[in-house]
Amino acid sequence: MRCPKCSNLDDKVVDSRSVRNGDVIRRRRICQKCGYRFTTYEEVVKATLRVIKRDARHEDFDKRKLLGGIERACEKRPISAQQIEAIVDSIIGELESEYEREVSSVVIGKKVMDRLEKLDEVAFVRFASVYRRFRDVNQFLSEVEGLIGRQ
Repeated sequence: MRCPKCSNLDDKVVDSRSVRNGDVIRRRRICQKCGYRFTTYEEVVKATLRVIKRDARHEDFDKRKLLGGIERACEKRPISAQQIEAIVDSIIGELESEYEREVSSVVIGKKVMDRLEKLDEVAFVRFASVYRRFRDVNQFLSEVEGLIGRQ
């Protein structure tokens, strides 16, 4: 590993720790030439997941878009940032294990809806109204009635 201070390639690892549930290894290093201490992170490089949109366009998977959609649905609800982050991480984990290169946006939407339905019904209906593209109040009401029927 190249020293960020003097660019020397000779260093020594002084500490290694597993982080992010074992997905990443954090290493503390010391440069053998100048003594500068620095940290590196190692992780498996995964193939970029592509999303197939409803109109058949393809785009790179973007965690920020997933997070933003869930955050909008959960606005002003008693749901913590940690809960939202856990949902996003679990969905990403499932997608990476189930799909190698491409996944449909429909699959992602269903996974989000499954989790939000268990977490908060209002957030679920908010997300469903955008995801399912409700055109009028009747569609909205039928989704709410469906929720009431499942209780």
